Amino acid sequence: MEWFFVLGTEVYAQSDASWVCRIKKYLIQILGVLENLKLKNEQSPVDLVLEYIHTNYSNKTTLEDLTKCAHLNRVSLNKMFQERCGYTAMGYLLSHRLKVAADLLTHTGMNLNDIARATGFEYDTYFIKQFTAKRGLSPTEYRNTSRQFASSQ
Repeated sequence: MEWFFVLGTEVYAQSDASWVCRIKKYLIQILGVLENLKLKNEQSPVDLVLEYIHTNYSNKTTLEDLTKCAHLNRVSLNKMFQERCGYTAMGYLLSHRLKVAADLLTHTGMNLNDIARATGFEYDTYFIKQFTAKRGLSPTEYRNTSRQFASSQ
């Protein structure tokens, strides 16, 4: 803001023959600051998709939704996601949904159907199948085990 004030003062005063050079110098400095701010605030395509997933995991989400969010094709998005997160974009979405589901199983009394819907699974049977495959326990077994563990501490 100080540079804008000085710049305005220079333009108004036009005090000597070098005022134009000083204005150019201030403008270059201001542009440099603005460029740095832009770079700091710019998110990578993976960041954009992660934010989208964390915000919308409970909604029906397709790979097309994620590629539109990232402005990338599916191959490029999945390659970048794999490098950064160790999952494809849809694999990460599934993993995040199951993590949230595990938290709900541990800390709430919600039934499986409600947990499935709350975490973006259209069918509770698919939720149970995915949870069991990834966690090695059915959701009910996981809930019982996590509650026993919590009560023993």
